[in-house]
Amino acid sequence: MFEFTAQRRVTYGETDKMGYLYYGHYAEYYETGRVEAFRSIGLVYKELEETGIIMPVLELHCNYHKPAFYDDLLNIRTMLPKYPDGVKLYFEYEIRNQEGTLLNTGNSTLIFFNLANRKPVAAAEIMGEKLAPFFT
Repeated sequence: MFEFTAQRRVTYGETDKMGYLYYGHYAEYYETGRVEAFRSIGLVYKELEETGIIMPVLELHCNYHKPAFYDDLLNIRTMLPKYPDGVKLYFEYEIRNQEGTLLNTGNSTLIFFNLANRKPVAAAEIMGEKLAPFFT
């Protein structure tokens, strides 16, 4: 299993009238987790896009347990519980505040897609050597 924890602070502009982190921003926090997890193993998403490979989200599930508030420092734990299967990558997320309280869990499925020919491409071709050490 591969996992990585990134941090992100809740900004004032991300909160709603109740002072909670607005529910729609959790998908952005998941993205922060994915991008930083990839970066930690030497895969920079921007560089991947420059090769013509994009990763659209196919599915997203989000479970809200407790609210996050303005100025909370959140720990976004991003996990790949299994090696990429075919063209898809499955992620799981846990978001905790600075006290370690579980606020949110979720998961998403992304697909590797070749923009030039508009066809899916095997995830293993792109991430295989980067992820293999975590799944041996």
